[in-house]
Amino acid sequence: MRIILLGAPGSGKGTQATLLRDRLKLVHISTGDLLRAARAAGTPLGLKAKEVMDRGELVSDDIVLGMLEERLSQPDVQAGIIFDGYPRNLAQADALSALLSKLNMPLEAAVLLDVSQPVLLARIAARSKKENRTDDTPETIRHRLQVYQDQTAPVIDYYAARGNLSRIAGDGTLEQIYQRVSDALAARKSTN
Repeated sequence: MRIILLGAPGSGKGTQATLLRDRLKLVHISTGDLLRAARAAGTPLGLKAKEVMDRGELVSDDIVLGMLEERLSQPDVQAGIIFDGYPRNLAQADALSALLSKLNMPLEAAVLLDVSQPVLLARIAARSKKENRTDDTPETIRHRLQVYQDQTAPVIDYYAARGNLSRIAGDGTLEQIYQRVSDALAARKSTN
């Protein structure tokens, strides 16, 4: 199965991706992890990304897409994929769609973990305290939520218009949320 997890910062995408990876034996693809691994391995794209990151700039979509294509060419992805944190905007959604089509790996589900803003703020505050994260200041949190609304939220409509989207209530225990995600994926699988 090829799945995209969508949701605001603090919605639980990473946690649910880990559960899906471990329980369904899927490959968890995080673009941040891909960038760090390619940079550490010194691949040609990793070296390009390192140059950009060392200048304090964002890595271009072209470089990220190239890394995704390299990763998707590896045999372990045939078991299934979970994209976590990508795509973040409509241009990336279009590019990923074109790449998956080129590789004959159509997307099967986009799952939105729908969480209210008060719950998001509480989760991020708890994570910040637990993990001693300095990047989770109130100002940074508000900015990331605004960027999500401006850039990533339209991706939800993109996948809804293509019939790929499942909205999941992202509140409750980890297991309750996981069960809702699993039920939505099972329903999609039975209709495909």
